[in-house]
Amino acid sequence: MRRVAALNVVRADRAVLPILACLVVVLFLLSLGVGPVRLSLGAVITALFGGGSDAERSIVQDIRLPRAILALSIGAMHGLAGAALQGLLRNPLAAPSLFGAPQAAAFGAVLVISLGLADALSFLLPLSAIGMAFVSVFMLIAVAGRSANLLLLILAGLALSSLAGAATSLALNLASNPFAALEISFWLLGSLEDRSFQHVTLALPFMACGAALLLTRGEAFRVLSLGEEAAQSLGVDVGRLRLQVILGVALGVGAAVAVSGTIGFIGLVIPHLMRPLVGHDPGRLLLPSAFGGAALLLAADIAVRLIPSSSGIKVGVLTALIGVPFFLYLVVRERRALSGSMA
Repeated sequence: MRRVAALNVVRADRAVLPILACLVVVLFLLSLGVGPVRLSLGAVITALFGGGSDAERSIVQDIRLPRAILALSIGAMHGLAGAALQGLLRNPLAAPSLFGAPQAAAFGAVLVISLGLADALSFLLPLSAIGMAFVSVFMLIAVAGRSANLLLLILAGLALSSLAGAATSLALNLASNPFAALEISFWLLGSLEDRSFQHVTLALPFMACGAALLLTRGEAFRVLSLGEEAAQSLGVDVGRLRLQVILGVALGVGAAVAVSGTIGFIGLVIPHLMRPLVGHDPGRLLLPSAFGGAALLLAADIAVRLIPSSSGIKVGVLTALIGVPFFLYLVVRERRALSGSMA
């Protein structure tokens, strides 16, 4: 029976990835057609390959394509980072947003802007965001401990998130330049509006490096699920794995926040949605979580353009509205599980 169940999971895994890939492609094309000027799918594809009118090519290639690329890559990075952290800490509530990584990265970006050290298109911006994200995740694991329980992880993550948020608000209060204050407000809300290929060039290389660091450790996550001692006896260098995950999350999430601001809860929601489809193997969860994160952020970015609003809803606000109730549901489920095991 166990062999049959395992075989069914493998077959489901093979079917899920193509379906998710097709969903991402469809949402990507829809993202290119949605906006003040609606374009049909045929017009989008024609303009994407250099056809159509000058106005259609400009709208698709220069305005919407960078935004869609960033939505795809940032969503994939957040989903992958969440799955990697859950595999490393062996905890279903682990996620970059709960550990203060996006908030710390936003503070790093805000700091260099408020001090006048860099503008919004300087490579110092993602480097500062990556550094702060690295410090945040490193401090979380150092403070909470290697085998921290759920309560310690949530408390440590809450403290780090609050500290980063307070530091960002302080930078907003002390900003002498009104334009810097507007930039800081952007980091607090999270948005993909008015993004260009310069932002893609700024963030994509760092996110690609972070994703590569995380995707190559699937087998190590699988072994680590047996426990740290068992993993070490089977040849997994747990310390090196921990450092690689921290670096991968910092590179990916830091670069994402540097161009989009704080977009939270994707890394928490997506692994839970993917786990019933591909099984509970943390190594098998990585790639589906990346596809799922890309699909979710693309869908959210399409939704904020369709919802009637005078000033435009920020995509970070929408993901938080989705993620917070889901997080509370997970906490209640964990509490019931603990109560059942104690009974």
